[in-house]
Amino acid sequence: MINVYPAESRYSSDHGWLKTSHSFSFADYYDPNNMNFGPLRVLNDDFVAPARGFGAHPHREMEIVSIVLKGYLKHTDSSGGTATTTFGGVQRMSAGTGVVHSEVNPSTEEEVNFLQLWFLPEEQGLTPSYEQTNFDAGKMKNALLPIVSKHSSSNKVAHIHQDLTIYLSDVEEGKEITFSQEEGRRVFLFILEGELLVNGDTALNRRDSARITETSTLKLTAKSNARFMLIDLP
Repeated sequence: MINVYPAESRYSSDHGWLKTSHSFSFADYYDPNNMNFGPLRVLNDDFVAPARGFGAHPHREMEIVSIVLKGYLKHTDSSGGTATTTFGGVQRMSAGTGVVHSEVNPSTEEEVNFLQLWFLPEEQGLTPSYEQTNFDAGKMKNALLPIVSKHSSSNKVAHIHQDLTIYLSDVEEGKEITFSQEEGRRVFLFILEGELLVNGDTALNRRDSARITETSTLKLTAKSNARFMLIDLP
């Protein structure tokens, strides 16, 4: 089953310094029928103005992943983690028993656009931790490149405390890639740029998403050059 969520169906708001779109209930947006998809609890598509950002604030019992699409993002947290990331980098934080962090745009000239994802952890009471990894964006070309996973030991893949893998992909117009998983698992698709056709008849455009169940094999064809995120979930 493939359920499509058009980009315009997201809850969007403009706070001046922050333009944001929420794929799931978050902050002022509450919909009891849109709380999560498996362990995926939050996907925010944020655009933050130069020299602005989210000041120090607390989190508990959540796996938090930030993926910068354009510009720069600076992270600082009470576990000692600090880093500045641009496209090609991933920030992963386990809030565990409690952590305070901030995320700000360090540039005085350029807006930053990043995705923030929250996942429910497999277990409660983890010790807070932070990790930054870097991936080779060239390996996204006509392939699914893992950037976050529980199941990889590569230092280019961020480790997460949940049975999932986040992939990024750049598929050239007319090219097709196939993704397969065990039966009973879920797939979340999010189109960053371009147009993607799923299993021949489901079209997704820029910032559209799809929540997929009971479908163990996906054929993903680029109608135009397409960049997308695929998350394999329990």
